[in-house]
Order: sequence, then structure tokens, then C-alpha cells
Amino acid sequence: MTRLERITMDPAVCHGSPCIRGMRYPVELIIDLLASGATSEQVIVDYADLELDDVLAALEFAANVTRTRSVISASAR
Repeated sequence: MTRLERITMDPAVCHGSPCIRGMRYPVELIIDLLASGATSEQVIVDYADLELDDVLAALEFAANVTRTRSVISASAR
């Protein structure tokens, strides 16, 4: 099952960055929050417009991106 239909890219919204359901919540924001230690539940509480499936869609999108792009080692920077 895919939730990727929740991810939209519109040049008029956040300069075309992948966002949640056409709203001004970039996928990058959701991933950054989760990476900093926030739980899905905390994200949903802090951003009332979001649903669990939105958070899971952001994770699915990020997983797909890592499959198709080169990963640069943090130590190589």
C-alpha cells in the first residue's frame, strides 16, 4: 500500500518542494522533526492539519529518494 498520493509538488507551494497534500508542510520538515527525535504523535499534535498517514507518506517518500540517489558519507564532508 502506498501513501505517496499525499505528497504533492506545486511550483506555487513552497517553490515546488514535495509537500503534504498541497499544504505548506514540506516533506523535509516532517523528516527533520522525526530525525530530531519527535514521534509521529508529537508531529500530529504540533501540526493539527496533519494525519498519521501524512507522516507515513513523508517517510515513504524519503525512503524512495534514498533508493534512487547517491548517499554522501557524513565523514566525507
